[in-house]
Amino acid sequence: MTLKPLFDRVVVKLVEAEETTKTGIVLPGAAKEKPQVAEVIAVGPGGLIDGKEVVMLVKVGDKVITSKYAGTEIKCDGVEYNIVKQSDILAIVE
Repeated sequence: MTLKPLFDRVVVKLVEAEETTKTGIVLPGAAKEKPQVAEVIAVGPGGLIDGKEVVMLVKVGDKVITSKYAGTEIKCDGVEYNIVKQSDILAIVE
């Protein structure tokens, strides 16, 4: 199955959070925070949304930081994705 986002939506795959801290402490599953860094999998076409022209600034393959609880989580072919609006993307990681 292929995901093709509409309008200003972006499909991202969350990057797994580190399971150990820098000092070597192993974090249990309950202590881990939801990751905010994600890889862009698919990008919508943008266009005229609510009377404003939206130009898509991200592209497939970009690493981005999203708002902590933004978007809709879905599972496709056993892989978890998140569909977010472009405005929920805070930064592109370079």
